[in-house]
Amino acid sequence: MAHWLVKSEPSTWSWDQQVAKGAKGEAWTGVRNHTAKQYMMKMKKGDRAFFYHSNEGKEIVGIAEIIKEHYPDPTDESSKFVCVDIKADKPLKTPVTLAAIKTDERFAEMALLKYSRLSVQPVTDAEWKMICKLGGL
Repeated sequence: MAHWLVKSEPSTWSWDQQVAKGAKGEAWTGVRNHTAKQYMMKMKKGDRAFFYHSNEGKEIVGIAEIIKEHYPDPTDESSKFVCVDIKADKPLKTPVTLAAIKTDERFAEMALLKYSRLSVQPVTDAEWKMICKLGGL
């Protein structure tokens, strides 16, 4: 199982909105970066992703599950991009802030720091375990 991080501005799509969608989840649409698209195409049903509030909050707030693998993004008129469906799995007991990640040398190579603008990113197994621990899981 692979691990990922997906970003959303809470004013656009928040963790609470994701949770409200329940088991049916929601399509993760609107990604318009080719590297992020490639990552979405690698996502498999059952993979987990950190849900990160970008710009406002700048923190990992929950864990989502990929419930449908990539398919054409219905919001993309060019037909070049894909989306996946995700559902909320569980919140972190304590959100893990970007500031905390930046000050911890164990995360020096994390995609969140190296490719800060990328909205869909891989997370290593080691990073996943450390963030879950920091988040109280």
